[in-house]
Amino acid sequence: MNRVTRTHGTLAAWNDDRGFGFIELSGSGERIFVHISAFPRGGARPAVGELVSFEIDAREAGKKQAVRVMRCGSGSPPRRMRQPAAAHRRSVLGSLVTLLLLIAVGWYGYQQFSGNHEPPAIPRPHAARSVEPATASPFRCDGRTRCPQMNSCAEATFFLKQCPGTQMDGDGDGVPCESQWCPAE
Repeated sequence: MNRVTRTHGTLAAWNDDRGFGFIELSGSGERIFVHISAFPRGGARPAVGELVSFEIDAREAGKKQAVRVMRCGSGSPPRRMRQPAAAHRRSVLGSLVTLLLLIAVGWYGYQQFSGNHEPPAIPRPHAARSVEPATASPFRCDGRTRCPQMNSCAEATFFLKQCPGTQMDGDGDGVPCESQWCPAE
């Protein structure tokens, strides 16, 4: 069973530009090389005079290096997990889609409940009459509304009975275009 023991010391020298320094062992005065990668990520930069605990890794030719460095009194530093960029993009995209959906639902609700409804149509006198179901007829409603646009009494009668908005029965007796197509009998 290979037990690893932690050793304590003081950071005696540190070159922040190059990312390495030396730890002086407590009691013996021996100096051990330490690299920035041995410190926990996300913490403060190493500072000269700082008390640390670490493990020693023996390298080739008897050189020693400090590994798994912990700052004394801090315990195990909390690790902050970084969200991957792809997950962040998905999160932003999902938030954007949700926002757009909420805007659309809000707009629909506003349109439905805002009270800006059109008033009901006022019935015209000729529209009060019952409209007979259209039978097979050679005529169809095509937007014509006046007598000069008609070609026969039958056509004027069809338009008066079947098409809304016609203006062919001036006296309201149900007979269209009396002076042109349908003379009084």
